[in-house]
Amino acid sequence: MDSKREAREFLMSRRANLTPERAGLTVSGHRRVAGLRRSEVAMLADVSVEYYAKIERGALTGVSDAVLDSVARALQLDDAEREHLFDLARSANGVVQPVRRRRGRAWAPRESLTRALNAIVHGPAFVRNGRMDVLAVNPLGRAFYDEVFDGPGRQNLARYCFLDQRAKEFYPDWEAASDVTVSILRTEAGRDPRDRELHDLIGELSTRSDAFRTRWGAHNVRRHGSGTKDFHHHVVGGLTLTYEGMELTAEPGLSFLIYTAEPGSASEERLRLLASVAATDSTAAFTWPDL
Repeated sequence: MDSKREAREFLMSRRANLTPERAGLTVSGHRRVAGLRRSEVAMLADVSVEYYAKIERGALTGVSDAVLDSVARALQLDDAEREHLFDLARSANGVVQPVRRRRGRAWAPRESLTRALNAIVHGPAFVRNGRMDVLAVNPLGRAFYDEVFDGPGRQNLARYCFLDQRAKEFYPDWEAASDVTVSILRTEAGRDPRDRELHDLIGELSTRSDAFRTRWGAHNVRRHGSGTKDFHHHVVGGLTLTYEGMELTAEPGLSFLIYTAEPGSASEERLRLLASVAATDSTAAFTWPDL
């Protein structure tokens, strides 16, 4: 990806989203845009207008961490956005450390990782990479995400979200789910801009989905660590689940996610029913994709 263009479009989008009122500025008279002017960001960041204009053009080479911090504060970037800005700066300075990838053979989970997944029996659990490929899954997770493996998704949550019509039923709030999906991919693109498979995925989704292309242009990023989601599974119906995500230190770039239901809830009962279905499903063979 063109890091300079990515930085330019990201900073312009953040500036456009921040109103003078939110930034604590007093304004008067007619303004052509709702967001901040470059001069206002420069003032808030305590840098010259010329220097900020250079930064916003994507020229991040040699920009110090202190200046990046000032720009992040001026634009009121959250933690994920600030981290994304620093990722783009590292890429501009040629110091990006790509996520380690295995080549030459299909990736398979370590035996201990498989045992850890299988030990989780009360909720779907799975391992994914930053491209949102599902790389390993427990039996309940396989039943939960059965449509992801059987259809246009091809074991990828982003493809499923945008290319499989069933996703709009699986995610009752599909608009929010699709926003999150794109934000995760955008974050990964900043973290590992040399990932060819990610480039190919973004190109495929941009070509085949107007909804994806529009969201990709918004340049939103986010961390995906914990929260609550609603689903509608075609076998057991509505589910409200909380999730926790953990980075695998032994596998850089991979995340381990677990969904659980509130004890005593209807969602817990429905997960138990789905687990029963999964236990009797003899077709749950799984092929590990390349990492």
